[in-house]
Amino acid sequence: MGSSPTWSTVCSFRKYVRMSIERIYMYIVKGTSSSDGKKETAEWIIEKDIRTVLDVGAGSGTYAKLLEDNFIMVEKIDAIEIWEPYIEYNDLRSKYSNVFSDDVRNWNDFNYDLVILGDVLEHMTKEEAVSVWSRVSQMAKHAIISIPIINYPQGHEHGNPYEEHVKEDWSTDEVLKTFAGIINHEEYSVVGVFYATF
Repeated sequence: MGSSPTWSTVCSFRKYVRMSIERIYMYIVKGTSSSDGKKETAEWIIEKDIRTVLDVGAGSGTYAKLLEDNFIMVEKIDAIEIWEPYIEYNDLRSKYSNVFSDDVRNWNDFNYDLVILGDVLEHMTKEEAVSVWSRVSQMAKHAIISIPIINYPQGHEHGNPYEEHVKEDWSTDEVLKTFAGIINHEEYSVVGVFYATF
């Protein structure tokens, strides 16, 4: 008889299975972000009495659906999506007040109650992410970052070169040290969700 697996081995295997399932789901639903932290995000949005939202990297419209599913009424929810095919494929114009086909690295209007950077910052260099965050923190009232906090390589997906993880090794400590204004965060098996107030 062989020895029983260690708890560490079991935990590593569970993490691998969860990541595999998430990748399959994200492959089927183009532009989808991790489901981790969405309940807490909805609660935080309600608590902060958010009226205007900018969803950066809208993908499949995860955050518009989050607001709808939780009966969160806002005056306006806009989206920036860099990959034009996602706008059409995921019918983003029916989910958002305004949809801008643009690159957030070139964007300069973050005058919203809340800016959501959901699974976005890992798709650029650290320097680019800091530059985006600097502009967000000067204009927005609040921001949310959802980002993988483990080594999470990813290449082009669905023909979309912007799906590649340029910086694939963010950690919780690095996020907290890099982005000023974070007042709370939650860690999950793959992603961390970071809440900021400016």
